[in-house]
Amino acid sequence: MDAKVVDDNSGDAMKLIENLPFETDNGIAARGRVGLIVLASDYTIEHEWRQIFAELPGLALYQSRIFNDDQITPETLRAMEPRIRDCADVFLPGATMDVIAYGCTSASMAIGEEKVFQRIHDARPGVACTTPITAAFAAFDALKARKIGVLTPYRADVNRIVADYIRARGFEVPVFGSFNEESDAVVASISPESIRNGVKRILTESDVDAIFVSCTSVRLVEEAASIEQETGVSITSSNHAMAWHAARLAGVTDKLPQLGRLFAL
Repeated sequence: MDAKVVDDNSGDAMKLIENLPFETDNGIAARGRVGLIVLASDYTIEHEWRQIFAELPGLALYQSRIFNDDQITPETLRAMEPRIRDCADVFLPGATMDVIAYGCTSASMAIGEEKVFQRIHDARPGVACTTPITAAFAAFDALKARKIGVLTPYRADVNRIVADYIRARGFEVPVFGSFNEESDAVVASISPESIRNGVKRILTESDVDAIFVSCTSVRLVEEAASIEQETGVSITSSNHAMAWHAARLAGVTDKLPQLGRLFAL
């Protein structure tokens, strides 16, 4: 392989070596490719998913963002439906995705999981799909939990959608707690200690099999295992459950007990 001398337009001669030999491997996605559709207003989910995926080498994470209003209402949630297709379409054009996850819990319920999956499949037919509530239901089943305590940041009308949706799938919701905050920017700043205290308050009202912390802007991943140890109750969240479910849908079943009971199954 010879080098040839070329003029690089600066007046200086440069040796150019072309067609260097190379080998290929499976890159960073040896075990799968997961696409995550993130709300434009979300401050948290990418951070928590990166923490989890760092423990799952070979499972690659790719993200796109979907426009949404900062104020969370049933109307602004449903307005996202027609935007989902384009967000699913931009993941690695021409490449196969193993899983696509839509990162909004309340919108998945306001729109409906089936409609979310339909919009994703409009762009990527046949890809495995999940949402935070889809993943939560899978997590409840895996944990053998039927009585679910729910903690959210949402306002009352969104909370009604959440409670009704979970009950309609055959789970009990004996106690429901909310911070009653509409802004994602504020929700993302709710301290982990406040989440811990909210969980403890819920547990004073009723016996439950598990706690579900709803909303992808809420931070739980780093605290899940310690809250379980302190309370004795299984806990998961939108980000926590959906990362677990996406990995399982991709065929990655590594046990990560440091992330809590769900990841130890």
